[in-house]
Amino acid sequence: MYYELLRLLHFVAIFCFAGALVVENMAIKPKISGEDARNLAKVDAVCGISALLVFSIGLTLWLWVGKPAEFYSGNPIFHAKLGLFLLMVLCAIVPAAFFLKHRKSYEEIIAVPSYLRLLLKFELVLLLIIPVLALLMARGIGLSA
Repeated sequence: MYYELLRLLHFVAIFCFAGALVVENMAIKPKISGEDARNLAKVDAVCGISALLVFSIGLTLWLWVGKPAEFYSGNPIFHAKLGLFLLMVLCAIVPAAFFLKHRKSYEEIIAVPSYLRLLLKFELVLLLIIPVLALLMARGIGLSA
């Protein structure tokens, strides 16, 4: 029962993260208003909190609950999935710093650097790859026979 509850919470956190990332990508433009910056800072906070939950619940599932840790630890697909998640989190630092800087901004127009929009799109690409790796991992692909 504990395992199923944690898996459910893991999925809910993943969907919150994905939803916030999609909203950020839809709302970000080359130039945004101060109000948009404040709203995007709130969405980015949801993204960050849900990423932290995804990581902490995933770590719990990996090391303490459910399948033995060796099932995951010995699988290179799992390592790739974890690496892409960490890369996604690293890519999220720059947008988070930008939104944090402008969260109380009352400027009329704020120029958004093009690399920031590119990083947000790259995060979406990684977000599409990670579930494919999770599916392969769940099917036992990558485990040595």
